[in-house]
Amino acid sequence: MKSELIDGLFLRRRSVLKALAGASVATAAPSVFSMSGTPAANAPASSSQPFDYNNPYDNIYAFGKMWAGYDEPQYGAYHGVMYARVPGKRNKALFGYTGTGLMQARVEASGNVSIRGKETGFFNDLATGEILEEWLNPYTGELVKPFNFINTLGITLTTEIPKFAFGGASDEPTVMNEGMNQSSDGKVPFILPFESYDDDLLLGWDYAHGYENPVTKDKWPKAHTGNHISPSEHFTIRASKQEMEDRSIASCRFTAGFMRMSEWWPWMHMGGHEYQNGTLFGRMHSHKGLPGYQDIPPKLLAYIEKHHPESLEVPATWGDRRQKSTWENYADQVPPEAQQ
Repeated sequence: MKSELIDGLFLRRRSVLKALAGASVATAAPSVFSMSGTPAANAPASSSQPFDYNNPYDNIYAFGKMWAGYDEPQYGAYHGVMYARVPGKRNKALFGYTGTGLMQARVEASGNVSIRGKETGFFNDLATGEILEEWLNPYTGELVKPFNFINTLGITLTTEIPKFAFGGASDEPTVMNEGMNQSSDGKVPFILPFESYDDDLLLGWDYAHGYENPVTKDKWPKAHTGNHISPSEHFTIRASKQEMEDRSIASCRFTAGFMRMSEWWPWMHMGGHEYQNGTLFGRMHSHKGLPGYQDIPPKLLAYIEKHHPESLEVPATWGDRRQKSTWENYADQVPPEAQQ
């Protein structure tokens, strides 16, 4: 099988600056968009310009088409296993981790891409697949209640890689795919590292967060496992190159490997335990692009329809919204332990 790396994938500093500067020239129409500022997705594929993944506008368009889509809202899901790692012990499978993503994208007149949606996260029994209402912690012997979450999302992607603020004002924001090339002013052009191998369009996508723990020891001694939280998420995504570059299609399917690593979830009540400093990590499937709800595991869908049907509808409005972390949501929604 023929394989090739997209030309110029790892740009030299000069190429990055040139791509970012060229994208901002008002007289030059971005190669992925029509002159009206909308995607050229309605044009026949044979008449559309080829993709240039080193052009930030093409790159954000590709990401919006893959992660969301430029027509109807797209449903996706993830599901897999979360493990515990403590020093000197065999890694232990604890529970399943599963949830949904509902995303919709549009191209603004500026050429930027807006995305709105909702995401959910639940924990399920490894043997039955049922969503857990309570869980027996094998380390503490305590029966605890899992803390599920639903986030409402809103973000505008520009020609610069976005930064995400978690924690307090003194915490350093998270940069998507941290370590990518930077320009002289410290900005990172939105050029995610897409790779091409025949029809396989591959993307590595990472977040590495670090912030002060809002679940403080004075209020939540069982949930608190340290003053600093450092969750990270890592995706290895695969889409069809042909489907991505066919501009008559408003969305393209993707499948991905999804790994997550962090301190213990606060609801596990590992604070003060001898393994308080252990690590929780998971490996999941992630996918989107089948019609309707077909990407969502049936038991997960049934649970959401019964308990959280609002998460199956996109937000009523567009616009940027600050996304909260699980620890921030926990501190906002769970009363201090003395009041429980």
